[in-house]
Amino acid sequence: MAWDGGGSLAEQFASARATVVRMFPSLPRPGRTYQGFVKAMKVWGTLLRERLAAHLRDQMRRMDSCWTVMDIPAFAVDGSRVECPRTAANQKHLRCAGRRKTAPQLSLTTIYHMGSGCPWDYRIGPGVENERTHLRAMLAALPEGATIVADAGFTGHDLLREILQSNRHVLFRVGSNVRLLQKLGYARVEDDSTVYLWPEAAQAKDKEPLVLRLMVLPGRHPVYLVTDRLCEESLSLEQAGVLYRMRWGVEVFYRSLKQTLHQRTMRSRSPGQARRELSWAVTGLWVLSLAGAQAVVARGKTPGNLSIATARKLVRQAMAGRCRPRADLRKQLATALKDSYVRTGSKAARNWPHKKNERHAGAPKFQVAEPWQVQHAKELLERNSAA
Repeated sequence: MAWDGGGSLAEQFASARATVVRMFPSLPRPGRTYQGFVKAMKVWGTLLRERLAAHLRDQMRRMDSCWTVMDIPAFAVDGSRVECPRTAANQKHLRCAGRRKTAPQLSLTTIYHMGSGCPWDYRIGPGVENERTHLRAMLAALPEGATIVADAGFTGHDLLREILQSNRHVLFRVGSNVRLLQKLGYARVEDDSTVYLWPEAAQAKDKEPLVLRLMVLPGRHPVYLVTDRLCEESLSLEQAGVLYRMRWGVEVFYRSLKQTLHQRTMRSRSPGQARRELSWAVTGLWVLSLAGAQAVVARGKTPGNLSIATARKLVRQAMAGRCRPRADLRKQLATALKDSYVRTGSKAARNWPHKKNERHAGAPKFQVAEPWQVQHAKELLERNSAA
């Protein structure tokens, strides 16, 4: 149904059911009505989704050549919102986190495996739900030792502390809304790149400062990154630049979901069904991305060469029975590659009135630690050492 993308949900169900009947003519026929399908998904949907997600992750782990980026298991995280019909139930339970007059929304946060170009996990909630809350709920699903790459919206003392305590690493962008301390004397080895994230609220609660390394990617608008990998050997500036640029893959994933699969707006008129609709749309894109990635990797290409639009077209042709006789869908998916031409002009539209012109994150605020902060940190260090 997610790959169909056209017509009403009932029409998508009828099309998908007809496809399943053609694919498995010897098996018992599935239910005939969309209403019955919805009732069944309420009962079995969560279990099916969890088992399928576990299988997809296992398949991703088996892609040895794509599991790490520069020997680092790297995952990007980002959030987006999807609109829903303006029904009374959706307005009450989903609410809106955008501008005035915006429709009810669902908040979607995705952990994206940068090596394979596929999602690893996701969470869906009402439009006002925080993406940091979603990331906390997904931490346990990440492999230990993974590096999480995120933009400035995820930087927070409590969240970073929780990530580091779970034996994962961070590479987060910091902006002008973050204050970093210098020369606190808390780290065993301190140099010019050593900074501390220790907001006043954490100091008041006697929480230890987070020791981080600051890296700056040069450019027209310099990008300020912090990581818990404190030495150059564990993560160089060049590696950090590659990883942060690859974070854009999660943005492309959302574009594929909303534009290629036409899932910008849900069709379901109730909050529960809208969540299920979005969840299976994301899962559908996950399956499509992984099948395409496996095919292009087998051909000797990287997952970044995969064209989701072409892969979707090939799958839809197979669903409709318009393939060549004895055609191998895997071999066809191996040809679903992006154009190889070199762009000479800007891809940006000349005049797009709806384009968001967000301010750049800017530089973080730096402050040399006050003597009382140095003393407070020293007392915390001695207390923790004694414990």
